[in-house]
Amino acid sequence: MATVGTYTTSGAVMFKAGANVARIDEVNMDFAILNAEGSVDLSSKKDFSGAYSALSENVKNALDDATSSLAAMQVIGFDMSGYTSRYEAETMLDVLRDGAARNLQLLKDIDRQDL
Repeated sequence: MATVGTYTTSGAVMFKAGANVARIDEVNMDFAILNAEGSVDLSSKKDFSGAYSALSENVKNALDDATSSLAAMQVIGFDMSGYTSRYEAETMLDVLRDGAARNLQLLKDIDRQDL
């Protein structure tokens, strides 16, 4: 499955969504990743995609973590039927939300000269 995103891969999204996630087609995966990338850029008030190749590995890792977490949340929310319980899916969403929020705050605090 190929993705159209810059910050993360479909493999990272599926890993974070967990073993019990329902399978999702390539079009919806691309949609989730592009939405997540847009949310990362808007939340951080920076367009990281324009300077992506020049970013440090630490910044790229934070972008990947935030983006894959946000996209995985969309994938989980798309179909929770594969999880052992709704509570399991909701707990995964909570963990992903917390990780994404932490990274979004870090990305927001980066000064332009640190990119």
